[in-house]
Amino acid sequence: MINLTGGIMSNNISRRAFLGGSGLLALALAACGGGDGGSSDAADSGEIVTVTEGTLTVASDLAYPPLESVPEGKGPEEAEGFEVDVVTELGNRLGLEVVYLPPVKFDTIVPMIKQGGKADIGASSFTITDERKQEIDFTDPFMDSNQGVVAAASVGALSVEDLNVAGFKIAVQSGTTGEDWVRENCPDAECVPLDDAIQAMTGCQSGLYNAVVADLPVMRYLCNSSYTDLAVAMEIPTGEQYGIVVSKDNPALTEALNQALADMEADGTMDDLEVKWFGTTL
Repeated sequence: MINLTGGIMSNNISRRAFLGGSGLLALALAACGGGDGGSSDAADSGEIVTVTEGTLTVASDLAYPPLESVPEGKGPEEAEGFEVDVVTELGNRLGLEVVYLPPVKFDTIVPMIKQGGKADIGASSFTITDERKQEIDFTDPFMDSNQGVVAAASVGALSVEDLNVAGFKIAVQSGTTGEDWVRENCPDAECVPLDDAIQAMTGCQSGLYNAVVADLPVMRYLCNSSYTDLAVAMEIPTGEQYGIVVSKDNPALTEALNQALADMEADGTMDDLEVKWFGTTL
């Protein structure tokens, strides 16, 4: 069972982290001169240039608990989750205010970051893939993940052979590695791409779809918290890793984020966040 009661002061940075991050702050402050020369000039100079001065603007679908979500009736400024806390801590260490855009469709985020002008990073449980790296840069990985198959709890365990049957409807989130896995491994089944994992789980619960394939940590969480009549019927060891999406035109930002992620691992902040959201270190 995932423990959501634990707490962490994300602003509570140790002396070691502060001293180690002083170079990051200096880089971040370069953003205050931002933008006059354009993104290519920023890349040449090594400066971090952000869309809005002093701000780290984030694009996310905000529908993937416990990584990122928005409580019912709230706005993106009240987003919560493991990756939200990671990004907030990164912003703190770079001296930048973190601002989330209103939720956007997952498969539009990479094109948005590549085009530039609207968001500085994409943070939406992105698996690092060679295909995506052709379009954008990733930070170093901050979390490992596999895929999971969810079905009605009464169904029990499933195999690939059980899924790969004509007329078997498998819901996925459009543009994800879960969709890629289904199309590659279950060509006889009907793959149904949807906007987000919540829509897929709701449809499975109502009987509209036979199964859902998505990231295992999220599937476990949703089955334990909100969809208790569904269960993980199969774990798929894909060996994926999550990274934060950054424009190729802003390598200084990627470098600063990587250093901050390394500092968070070294000083125990990442472990604290994992325990807060998953009940244990990962």
